[in-house]
Amino acid sequence: MLRGSAELRLPKLKVFVSLAMLIAVSTLLFLVFYASEQKTNDFYTFKIVNIRGKLISLEKYRGSVSLVVNVASECGFTESHYKALQQLQRELGSYHFNVLAFPCNQFGQQEPGSNQEIETFARKNFGATFPMFSKVAVNGIGANAAFKYLIESSGQEPDWNFWKYLVNKDGKVVKAWGPSISFEEIRPLIKELVRKLILRKRDEL
Repeated sequence: MLRGSAELRLPKLKVFVSLAMLIAVSTLLFLVFYASEQKTNDFYTFKIVNIRGKLISLEKYRGSVSLVVNVASECGFTESHYKALQQLQRELGSYHFNVLAFPCNQFGQQEPGSNQEIETFARKNFGATFPMFSKVAVNGIGANAAFKYLIESSGQEPDWNFWKYLVNKDGKVVKAWGPSISFEEIRPLIKELVRKLILRKRDEL
């Protein structure tokens, strides 16, 4: 009689153990997913390969204002934009600001060169001193994760070269502009963000 009771309880015990394991695994998966979501809640949480092939964390730019741009070497906007971007970097680069340039060949196949060729072109022709990164896709299925974040945050998806995303010190997107928007229109907002950041850092001293 006792043996029969034990045999009846055994299947129930197996069901209970299986259910407990299922709950534990589900909870673990949820926590992993939640932690992953928490880690990618701003632009500076991403890791990116730079123009020379080294994986770096964008955390190094946290606390600074960034202008993120998808650049191209053979576009009608190339000369005017590279000159304006370098001017911004020269003026504000010492005050917690960086242009972050991401070469992209998606639009008109206007960035066909290797990373080395792209860097040489930018440094030699425009004296570019701002950080540059490895060639990426900026929209579509294969878009770089950092650009996916910029698009989702701003609601603005690049449809040509030289889109610009203004990112504040906390990695949040403030504004986005297409290539046809003049730097005269963009510059005041960038300078205002940098000015506020400088004042805040002075107050913290």
